[in-house]
Amino acid sequence: PLRSDRGLSAREIVVLGTAAQVPTRDRAHNALLLLWDEVGVLFDPGEGTQRQLTIAGISAGRIDQVCITHFHGDHCLGLPGIVQRMALDRREAPVGVSYPATGEEYYQRLRHASVFDDRTPIVPAPIAAAGPVARVGELSVRARPLDHPIETYGYRLDEPDGWRMVPERLDALGVPGREVGRLQRGEAIEVAGRWIEPDEVRVPRPGQSVAVVMDTRPCPGAIDLARGADLLVSEATFLESEADLARLAGHLTARQAGELAAEAGVRRLALTHFSQRYPDTEPFLEEASAVFDDVVVAADLARIPVPPRIE
Repeated sequence: PLRSDRGLSAREIVVLGTAAQVPTRDRAHNALLLLWDEVGVLFDPGEGTQRQLTIAGISAGRIDQVCITHFHGDHCLGLPGIVQRMALDRREAPVGVSYPATGEEYYQRLRHASVFDDRTPIVPAPIAAAGPVARVGELSVRARPLDHPIETYGYRLDEPDGWRMVPERLDALGVPGREVGRLQRGEAIEVAGRWIEPDEVRVPRPGQSVAVVMDTRPCPGAIDLARGADLLVSEATFLESEADLARLAGHLTARQAGELAAEAGVRRLALTHFSQRYPDTEPFLEEASAVFDDVVVAADLARIPVPPRIE
């Protein structure tokens, strides 16, 4: 199911904008919101993100963490509006903001861009090196440097591995429903004079993961972040016909994004961050699909689900 509040559960990317550098009539500045069960993580709020949230029917209160890859305007100019909207809505829970430490000056300018009732606790978390940067709910967030003309980090979010109870095994052993919680917590229980260990009635449940790779040339950091991810959201600013321009500007082509997904062994690839020179995104799908199977070309306000868990 989809959701626009905290009452329903979903794991999906809400695409708030897909434009690179310059917004167009059909594409707002780049911005992505990951909804994961009860938490929300906003990536790269470009100009107009607050309005796109409104159109999508999602409150700014859904955002628990903001992750900025770098301080080019199309990836950060929406931050003041988001922060001020949270304050206007009287949000009192803390919100973390991760960003490259070398951009501290720009973060401070954005954070305090105008006069407002600054009541929401905004917790800055500048990144100076690869590694863990945040924890949002049960998700761990880590960052790796990418290859762009200014310092840029990509992000990966991982759910911890867990366990799934097997109903057929529970029924066969006569486990009362009130005792299932103890087994889930790893406790042994006694039923009809027999001790039942948790591993008799559960199987491993691998955690899911999402990687976000924005402005970059092909690089080891992108591969590391994407490795085995259930969903990779990647920039694809250019087509292969402009590969030389992509390299000079520090961007990926759609084919290179597909090659990244294939090499990293991801399950689903979502392309975004398209140059204004391309009014039609169908060629992006064709180019990436030539080297990778499960490709989604993002459109503004689309919702892209994380693939179902592999048991």
